Amino acid sequence: MSTKKYDIYDRAFNFAVRVVKFVEKLPENLIAAEYSGQLIRASGSIGANIEEADGALSKKDFINKIGIARRESRESKHWLRLIESTIRINNQSDRVELSWLIGESTEILLILSSIIRNAQSKSKD
Repeated sequence: MSTKKYDIYDRAFNFAVRVVKFVEKLPENLIAAEYSGQLIRASGSIGANIEEADGALSKKDFINKIGIARRESRESKHWLRLIESTIRINNQSDRVELSWLIGESTEILLILSSIIRNAQSKSKD
């Protein structure tokens, strides 16, 4: 297997870990708790669905699972942007981390989109 395949596994896993570490630093209030919970579920689901895709029984099932991972990446970005827009983050390093997480969610989304396109073109061959 190529290193690129492992790269998306590692990136999804590391993204979810960094999300958890980031949300632990957010203020304790109702909004932060709600957004954090949604973000943790979505970010963790990316890697879980990539792992499920790896064990898919068919190309269609593989594409479906990667598609779910892509949707979860998009959802993660949504929650991160809401946090950015609604929760005061005073620590500069936490603001930098939030910016990195938004960028990484976008990159994961693009990688997953590419995997879907490649799988679909191969299934037409």
